[in-house]
Amino acid sequence: MQATRLRKGMLIKMGADLFRVLDLQHVTPGNLRGFVRVKLRNIRTGTLSDQKLRSEDEIERAVLDEKSMQYLYRDGSVYHFMDTESYEQIGLSEEVLGDAMNYLVPEAVIEVEFYGSEPVGIGLPQTVDLKVVETTPAIKGATASAQLKPATLETGLVVQVPPFINEGDVVRVNTETGEYQSRA
Repeated sequence: MQATRLRKGMLIKMGADLFRVLDLQHVTPGNLRGFVRVKLRNIRTGTLSDQKLRSEDEIERAVLDEKSMQYLYRDGSVYHFMDTESYEQIGLSEEVLGDAMNYLVPEAVIEVEFYGSEPVGIGLPQTVDLKVVETTPAIKGATASAQLKPATLETGLVVQVPPFINEGDVVRVNTETGEYQSRA
């Protein structure tokens, strides 16, 4: 696939290594040819690197197998998952999960991505429902429509929510942008 079709979170193969796309920026300077500036994390070593790819460069996307697994618990910086069919357990580190760890609640069934037999990441649903554990109380009479307040969710994620959301409410959060969408 062309470099311009890369998206954040994709897994690509360059040489013998696998890289996760953390951030990308398509740049088209004046009368010069466009290029894509990509920030990558090597899956095996965990090192970060920046690449500058021409728009017409061909990039090999890694072919992944997905398996439904249930998130069990967190032990330090390792998150444990169980295969729902064979009951086999695996552990994924915070580096492999990245921002996805902010959306994991115990007993949630998600897709774990494997490259060969090596787990390389997880596929999250578009939205997740999380409980608000801490937020400031609503101010009576405050009717400003664009007013937002921070709310800490059960996973530790902090999201900006409307003033009518209280502690104990369950909110729906977009996993791609990390933004509040609605009450659940």
